Parts: sequence; structure tokens; C-alpha cells
Amino acid sequence: MRLHSLSITAFGPFADTVEVDFDSLSDSGLFLLSGPTGAGKSSVLDAVCFALYGDVPGDRSTAARLRCDQAGDGVAPRVRLEVTLSGRRFRIERSPKWERPKKRGTGMTTEQASVVLSEHRPDGWQPLSTRLDETGHLVTGLVGLTLTQFCQVAMLPQGRFQAFLRARSDERHALLRQVFRTGRFDRIEQWLRDRRLDLQRSSAGHGRTVAHLAGRVSETARQPLPTAWDMSDLSLEASEGAVTRWVREHLAAATADVHVSEAARIDADRLVHTSLAGLEAGRRLADRQAAHAQAADRLADHDHDSLTDLRERLRRAERAEPLAELETAARDDDALVGSRRREASTLTTAWLRIADAGQGDVDAARLPEALTAARRALDDAEAAQPDAERLREVTRLGDDLTDALTGAVADVARLSTELEAAPVLLREAEEALALARAAQDRLPTLAAALRTVRERADAAAELVTVTPAVTAARREREEARGHAARLKETWLDIREARLNGMAAEIAGALVVGADCPVCGSHEHPRPAVAAPGSPDAASERAARKDVDDAEGLLVVLDDRLRQAEALHTRLQTLADGQSAEETARALTDAERAHAETASLAATSAALLEDVTRRRAAGDALRTARDLARQRQNDLESQLALHRAEHDRLRARIDEVLSNTGCETVTALRTLRARQLDALQQACAAHEQLALAERDLARAERALVDAAAGAGFASVDDARAARADDRARAALVEEIARIDEDLRAARAVTEDADHREAAALPRPDVDVLTRDHADAESSARAAHARHDEAVRRHERLTTLADEVSVSLAAWAPVRNELALTARLAHFVEGKSPDNALQMRLSAYVLAHRLTQVVAAANERLARMSDQRYSLEHTGKRGAGESRGGLSLLVRDDWSGEARDPATLSGGETFVVSLALALGLADVITQEAGGADLDTLFVDEGFGSLDADTLDDVMDTLDGLRDGGRVVGVVSHVAEMQTRIPSQLRVTKGRDGSRVSVSIS
Repeated sequence: MRLHSLSITAFGPFADTVEVDFDSLSDSGLFLLSGPTGAGKSSVLDAVCFALYGDVPGDRSTAARLRCDQAGDGVAPRVRLEVTLSGRRFRIERSPKWERPKKRGTGMTTEQASVVLSEHRPDGWQPLSTRLDETGHLVTGLVGLTLTQFCQVAMLPQGRFQAFLRARSDERHALLRQVFRTGRFDRIEQWLRDRRLDLQRSSAGHGRTVAHLAGRVSETARQPLPTAWDMSDLSLEASEGAVTRWVREHLAAATADVHVSEAARIDADRLVHTSLAGLEAGRRLADRQAAHAQAADRLADHDHDSLTDLRERLRRAERAEPLAELETAARDDDALVGSRRREASTLTTAWLRIADAGQGDVDAARLPEALTAARRALDDAEAAQPDAERLREVTRLGDDLTDALTGAVADVARLSTELEAAPVLLREAEEALALARAAQDRLPTLAAALRTVRERADAAAELVTVTPAVTAARREREEARGHAARLKETWLDIREARLNGMAAEIAGALVVGADCPVCGSHEHPRPAVAAPGSPDAASERAARKDVDDAEGLLVVLDDRLRQAEALHTRLQTLADGQSAEETARALTDAERAHAETASLAATSAALLEDVTRRRAAGDALRTARDLARQRQNDLESQLALHRAEHDRLRARIDEVLSNTGCETVTALRTLRARQLDALQQACAAHEQLALAERDLARAERALVDAAAGAGFASVDDARAARADDRARAALVEEIARIDEDLRAARAVTEDADHREAAALPRPDVDVLTRDHADAESSARAAHARHDEAVRRHERLTTLADEVSVSLAAWAPVRNELALTARLAHFVEGKSPDNALQMRLSAYVLAHRLTQVVAAANERLARMSDQRYSLEHTGKRGAGESRGGLSLLVRDDWSGEARDPATLSGGETFVVSLALALGLADVITQEAGGADLDTLFVDEGFGSLDADTLDDVMDTLDGLRDGGRVVGVVSHVAEMQTRIPSQLRVTKGRDGSRVSVSIS
């Protein structure tokens, strides 16, 4: 990292823009950043840190107030840094979060932090990022250090230069890992830890699988698990083969059970076969004996006359069957005649009711004559239909004309009324338009008056707060004036006392053998002695500084009071002696008057349009009224014509409807059509009745002839002999069944086997059945035991294979876990084999720290006059769980090594500076490490004596040979004479300034 230039605006104590050219300061390799206390020396370093990291080191970062209070309103705080990082040149512009006055209204608004990161390329500056997080990650990666680590290595801020020296091992570990970029070793440790956990989880999974399989083997074999086994961890049993042996023992036992149960099953099957053969033979003999006895009984009980009677009934039913169809046809014809007769009577009655011709009997021969008369009456009704339709149309048109005439009369009356009111409404609209135009003319005058009243009200309201502020500013200025006068008197007293004791002060600077600066003598027999409590130059400078600070504050307060009084005077002039309440009431009245006038003026355009519209409406009303009167006359003429035609048609229709009982021609047509239709239906029904009576007579003659031909005495005799299909089928089936039974019985009684079986004794089938059932029960039990043994053997065989597969999969995981666990414990420093108890990353960094200590001791020896040296120890410090990165300071004068915390302030500064320089040397030489070409040291030189300061300065001078740049922050006078390249910071009431001096 090498700085090139820095620009600071409204940041810290710098109110205006200041520029720092680090390239010119870095040419000599060593430069001094000097200035009075509070001028802003540390703020320059804060600006560098803020540009890089967006934050400042130390406790100043918690204040969250980086903008200069003396900067002008609206001037944004900004820091711009040009720097080379990892061989690339960047420009970083940052602005912190700050508050600015609102552009509209009063009060403050917050501007959020911003950043612009650009890189210099052959074609100019190219922006890379404007995001805070992205820029932070990029810069941290390029620098190789976080802000905290940067302040421990590259920039030793005021009051924190000893942080790295006194850091704990874990804090030092984090810093060295970052600067040397040895995170890969931490990643190796993390990978081993993660790999060990993964393998532990995987091994535990395999173990659970094996334990589960062992439980299933135990359940299948119905044997308990070994009591010595820990089912949560079977790794030892799996490694020693105990699990495999246990499973194989149960599998061998299951195989033996299969063989035993197989033999028992074969014996049981043989016994079942024997008992079944005996049972079947007994059942066959019993069946033949029972069949012979039943056949003999059937032949003995047979009735021959009953069978003959059944056969005669079947023959008569078969002869009577052809007569059924003729009887059915005659019966259907008789039913049809009755139906036709009823239908003809019903239709005739219906016609008589419609024709209103009475309810007596009607001669069928007169129906054709009545049909002709009905057709003629229908034709007369249809001839009157056009006149009826025209009458309806004329009636409708007359009603429409009447309605239209009524509307036309109403329109004429309405338009006449509106025409009479139109002039009055027009005059009202013209008067309203005149008022609106007058309000429009008054509006500019009222707006100007409103602005004046509003300014007066704002001034009166602001006076309420400004008046107490002026009083407070005057009181504060008077207090500061009195305080400055008292401090000045104190300073004059101290100065006078110092002048009085100047001889003692000069005597205090005399050295044996040196000349006196007053008399020139090298002998000093009686040097003056300072009185107790006499002031020295430092006391006088401190008192003078207090006076300067108080006078500076007084100038600021005077200026603030003048600004407040000027504001108060201007506000009083604007308020014109009125109070805030009075101006508020006047403002309310003015606003109300202005609003009312503006509202009225805004209606002028609408009112003008309304006047124009009303004038045009009057003309339109007059035209519309004339048209309405013309339409009324036309409608009255048309209505008279339609009424004459209506009376003529009405007389003709009434003549047609007389003596019919119908009110309309349509109703008459409907009545005549119904009468004709009913009469036509009655005529057709009488014709169908005559045809049905003729068919009935023919059917009755055919049935009598057929019964005689079939051999029956009468139709009733044939009807009694007839049977339906189901009855005939039942007779046929009964006859066939009796014949079959007799035939089967004769066959059984004549069979030799059945005659032989009947001669033998009856077998006991129940005993044989019980013997066979017992044999089958025993066989089923044997089969069940054999099947269970086979299933157990198959299940155990499957489980044994699964156990073998699971153990084979578990073995490499266990082996890798053991190796990984040993290696992880070793690199974590927890293994007994790790004698140093150091982590791998700490071991690597310990080597780097040894190099840092060696480089630091080269400079520390010169700066401490060969007294102190640093020692790296692998032992753990107090309260630390890991060692390897602890530091001790060896005092060669006492021969003892001690904790760095026991060093004095000056000794701590020297050792910290040597350690920081050594760390920078090693990092610069390390390939891949952070690039640290620039180092800053803020204060600490004032704690050194003259000789130590010379040694330290000689060491810093030697840095120029290595190309490194060191910036020293100090106000020690001797440093200004020793370091020619200086960046001077001066303070003032309007902010600090910087200047570069190179001699």
C-alpha cells in the first residue's frame, strides 16, 4: 500500500478543502506530521482510514460526528484518497452520514453515507463501485487487513500503538492470519473438523442400520441380543466380527429347524393319505347300500292309474289349445265394439254441447247434413275477420293520436311557461357575472396585502424564539469575556513569576564543564535554585494556550451575537411593533378575504358561459314552442278522420256477431271451428262402430265351428280342457320325472354291485371322518411349523446378507473416521502426539511470528541500547486455551523475560514500534502477504528520553533504504529539526489548514 494524495473537505477540524501530496512527502522516506494540540494531526490519519474503510480508529468512531462544525451550511464532508493497492492505483471518494438544511422549508435533513471507487487505467479513471458494502469488501481484500488490524500494523493510532504487542494469542492469530493470508490452513482445520463430523454422522448412520438389523435378527430368531452389546455403538463388535458370528449362529440353528420340520411334515402327510383312503371307501359302500334301499322302496310305492290320468289330461289340453286363439279374437272384437260405442256416444254428446243443440239422441243418418251446415257457418265467420282486424288497427291508431295530442298540448304549455321565465334567469346570470369580474379586479391587491401580512406574522412568530436567544448570547459573551480576562491575568502572573525565577531556570540547564549562557564561565559555584512552585516554560505555554483558546471562543461568541442581533433587528422591522397574536389574527382575516375573493373570481368564466348559454336557450325555446303548436293542429285533423272510420267498421262487425253470444270475430271463428271439429270426430266414431260390430259376428261363428271339429261338445267344454303353456309343461315334466325315477330304480335294483353292497354290514362313517379330521389337523400343524421354519430361515438368510452388506459399507467409513479423527485432533492441538498443543494454523503463524520477532529485534537492539529483545514462546498465556503465539520481552540487564504489560510507557512505545517495523519487513518480503509500503506512528515520542529518541530516529532514518515510507505524528520540538520533510497542521477560528515543507 502506498499513498499518493489526500483531499479533505469539511471533515474533522478542516472546514475548507485541504490537499496533501504524499508523493512529495514520501520521496525522503520519512516525514513528520506536526502541529499544535487540537490542530488536527490525528484527523489526517483518520481521513486516510475513513477513505479506506469508511470508519475512523479508536474511540472517535463511536462519536458518529465527522463533519466540521465550522464548515459552511450545505457543504458536504468529503475525503478523496489516491492510493496504490496490490499494484493497482485507485481513487476512493467517501462522504459520511451528515445533516444539512432542508432545501424547502425549515429544519434539517439527513444525507446518507456515500462512496465512489475508481481505478486508473490507460484510458483514464474507470468507476468500479458506488456501494458501501461492495467497496468495503474490495478494499479490505486489496489491503489484506481489516480496520482494526490496519491500526495494529500499518497505522499505530494515538493511544493504541501497543495493541499488537499486548494482544492475546487468539487476537494475534487473527491478525497474522489476515496479513500473511494463511487462511488455507484454517480452512484445512475446518475441513478436517467438518469431515470428522460428517464421518461421525455417516458412521452413526451405519451403526444404527446394523443395530436395527441385529434387532430384526433377534426378533426373527426369537433370541435375545447379547447383553454385553451397547446397541448405540456396535463399532467394536463390528470390527471384531462378533456381529457376523452371532448372525451366522442363528442362521445355522434356523437351518436345522427346517430339516426337522420337513421330516415331521412328510410323516403327517402319509397319515392323512391313509385315513382319507379308508374314509372314501366307507362312504362309497354306505352310498350304494342307501341307493339300493331307496330304489326298492320307490318301485314298491308306484301308482299306475295316476300316471294314466296325467297322460289323458295332457292330450285334451293339446287338442283345446288351437281354440284359444279364436276365443281370444272373439273376446277382443267384443271389447272393441263396446269401446267404439262409448267413443261414438261421447263425441256426439261433446258436439251437441258445443253446438248448443240439446242432449237428446241423435240419428246417425242426420250427421252428414249437420256437417255441411257447420262448414258454411265457419266460412261466414272467416269472411268477417279482415273488418275486425282493421277495426283494431283503427282503434290503436286513434289511441296513439290521442296520447300524442295530449303530449303536444302539454309541450306547448310547458314551453310557453319556460319562455316567460327565461328573461328573469338571464338578468340574474348577468348580475352574478358582473360581481365575479369585480372580484377578479380586486384579487391582485388582496394578494399583495396577504404577502405583507404573512411576512409580518412570520417575523413576529420568529421573534418569540430569537429574543431569548439574543439575551442568552449576550449573557454567554459576557461570561466568556470575564473568563478570558481572568485567564489573561493568570497568564501574566505566571509570566511575571517565571521572569523573576529566570536565573533558577537558566541554572537548571547548566551542565558541568559547559559554559554559562549569561557570563560565559565554565565554573558554576553557586547556581540559583528555583523557589517551590515556581512556573516553568511549559506552565507559561499552557497558560497562554488557555488565553488563546478563551479569546478564540470570545471571537466566535461576538460573531454569533452580532448575527443574532442583526436577525432580531430585521425581524422587529418586519413585525412593525405588532405581537404574534395580533399578526396571526390579521393573517387569518387576510387569508379568508383573499380566499373568498379568489373563489368568486374563479367563477367568472363559468358565469360568462352560463350567460351565453341562457341567451341561446331563449331563442331555442321560442322556436320549439312554434313547432309544438303546429304539431298539435296536425294531430287534431288526423284524429277526426280515424274516428269516422272506426264508427263505420264497428256497425258492420256488430251485425255479424248478433245472436251468436260472441263478443269478437275471433271468438266466433274459434267457436265455429270447434263445432265443425267435434261434429267431424262424431261422424268418424259412428263409422268405426259399424265396422267393429261386423268383425265380432264373424269371430263368434268361427269359434263354434272349431270346437265341434276338435271333438268337444261345446265351446265351454273346450274351454275347460284348455291349459296354459306352464300347466302343459308341468304335466310333461311330471310324467317324464315319474318315468325317469322308475327307470333309475329298476337299474339300481338290478345292478350287481348294489345287490352285493346291500348284503354287507353298514360301515361307521362318523368314526372314519373323525380319524381323517385328526390326521388333517396334525398335518396342518406340521405344515405350519415347517412353513414358519422355512420363512424364518429365508428371513434370516436375507438379514444375514443385509448385515454383511451393511458391515462391508460401514468398515471403510470407520477406518476413515479413525484416521480423520486422529488427524483432526492433531491439527487442532488436542492430540497427545502434538507436544506443542498448537493448531496447524498457529504452528504456521508461529514460524512467521518468529521471523517477525527476529526482524523486530534487529531494530529493538539499536533503539533500546542492546537492553531489550522480543522472545516468541509456544506456551499459553494467562487465561488462554491455546498457545503458540505468545510474546515475552527479555531484559538483558536482568536476564529475565517478562510480560509486555510490565513495560513502562516509553519502553512500550519503543518495543511496539520495533515490532510494527519488523512485521512490516516480513510482510513485505512474504510473497502473497499484504503489501505495506507506508507506516504511520501517531504520538508516543514524547515519552522517550533524548538518547532513546536518537536511537529511534536513527532506526526510522534507516527505513529509507528499503523504500518504505514512515509518517511520524508528533509535536516534539527536536523531531522538527531531525525530520526535514514535514506536513504542518495549523488551527484557526475558521478551521485548520495544512502545508507541506520539504527542505
